[in-house]
Amino acid sequence: MANPITAIGLMSGTSMDGIDVAMIRTDGESMVEAMAFEAVDYDAAQRAMLSEAMALSAALQARDSRPGKLSAIEEDITRWHADAIDWFCDKHGVGKTGDIVVGFHGQTVLHRPEAGLTVQLGDGQSLANSTGLKVVADMRANDMVHGGQGAPLACAYHAAMAAHVPGRPTAFVNIGGVGNITFVDETGELLAFDTGPGNALMDDWCLQHTGKPVDVDGALARTGTVDEDVLAELRRHEYFQEAPPKSLDRAGFNLDPVNGLNPADGAATLVMFTAHTIADAVSWCGKTPAYWVICGGGRKNRFLMECLASLINAPVVPAEAIHTDGDAVEAEAWAYLAVRSVRGLPLTWPGTTGTSEPVTGGLVFVPADAG
Repeated sequence: MANPITAIGLMSGTSMDGIDVAMIRTDGESMVEAMAFEAVDYDAAQRAMLSEAMALSAALQARDSRPGKLSAIEEDITRWHADAIDWFCDKHGVGKTGDIVVGFHGQTVLHRPEAGLTVQLGDGQSLANSTGLKVVADMRANDMVHGGQGAPLACAYHAAMAAHVPGRPTAFVNIGGVGNITFVDETGELLAFDTGPGNALMDDWCLQHTGKPVDVDGALARTGTVDEDVLAELRRHEYFQEAPPKSLDRAGFNLDPVNGLNPADGAATLVMFTAHTIADAVSWCGKTPAYWVICGGGRKNRFLMECLASLINAPVVPAEAIHTDGDAVEAEAWAYLAVRSVRGLPLTWPGTTGTSEPVTGGLVFVPADAG
């Protein structure tokens, strides 16, 4: 076994909630020790800036293009991440040494796999300079160079987590802004893809009708009635007919089908829509998962978890049931991938992103004063 490395993962991804920061110690393979986790929430002004960035990015044609205000927004996003690392390390008494590697996801503002284009705002070199730490960023780009979708990428970490699961085949589902599933069969083979909009539509609907960024516990949705006609329309989206590997942009779906509903009925319909997209994903897996582990913010929505359980004939449990912090999984995955990157290990496979072969990825940035 290779010597373990301490790694910090930074995940903001497609969500506009904030920055997740996790520290693990890992060899990038089977050995993983979770060490600490914190969530740094975005304020209203930051969320507004990210919404603006998504709108400004809609017309981008190149991954490294930062026209107009996007360049300044990227500087702000990078600074927020540097501040998050500083705060995290101070809180947990972590000395920022050259032995630590940082996995930096950045803020996804555009994801168009059909065009071979994915854009995450965040400057790896600037983050390395600000923190004094080695940074691994741009972990999706090389996958796309080799014909992959560039997402989902947490699959390698899910495979490592599967050792702690009591049933195989296992489905790991992350419900963030976009939902994704990793199917781990009895032999450890992986199939992964984005399932649908995850929390994105539910959160957008809640913000639009209540002024709050999330429907806590699905409280609003629980008081509504699912509109079956609207649900059927949502489920007819062409994305669900596409065979995996496949991935989504957060803006791939919108609220148009539910805009005629009252707030409670719209919320209920969107919760059931997300539940169906996850349950329906099993049709692509070949075998029925014996155990479902739910990660990400969606697992905290008790109404959504109840809806999932009603559609799936197998245990559906939050990540905590396998002694894992479900909030931390995505950030831990990015720390894990950073270690795999510096060791030249694959981050993606044909069954996870559609890449032509198992490929590594990521660009390594060292602080300027470290040469």
